Amino acid sequence: MYGLVNQAIQEMVLENFGDETWEKIRDDADADDVFIAMDQYPDEVTINLVGSACKVLGAEAHDILKTFGNYWVNFTGKTYGSLFEMSGATFVEFVRNLNDLHTRVGQIMPELDPPSFNITDEQEGQFKLHYHSSRPGLYPMILGLMEGLGKRFNTQVEVAHIGGAEQGLDHDEFVVKYQPK
Repeated sequence: MYGLVNQAIQEMVLENFGDETWEKIRDDADADDVFIAMDQYPDEVTINLVGSACKVLGAEAHDILKTFGNYWVNFTGKTYGSLFEMSGATFVEFVRNLNDLHTRVGQIMPELDPPSFNITDEQEGQFKLHYHSSRPGLYPMILGLMEGLGKRFNTQVEVAHIGGAEQGLDHDEFVVKYQPK
């Protein structure tokens, strides 16, 4: 993964828990002091940071990943504001355009291995979201991501994970209900 992801984890921990907690997590994960946004890091670095955060904070990985997904929206919105602006003016438009956003980011980050998203079963105020990723187990991040996008677009969002590897699927599925505030 690009260092940008690890930078976001670091910033989230520093903002919410302070330097001392970050140092405990970093030490436990045996991670670098500094992450370079555009450098590639093995996925294990990020996985170790999440695992160490679980230990240090006494939290479940599901909860940390969900919180991180929510945080990621604001973090990347600051970093890629103009790309975000081009990706949609509403919650649904933005979700529909996530793959296009990743394509544009891939021009800046040529080694990017982003997930892909597909919307099906669209009805008024709800849709099914299909999340495909080469990195298993990160689906809780999508729960937070949808909530964070809801906040960004002033839309009330409820999201439920309805299927994944446990059900024999090769991807994760969510039902997303939304209503503009």
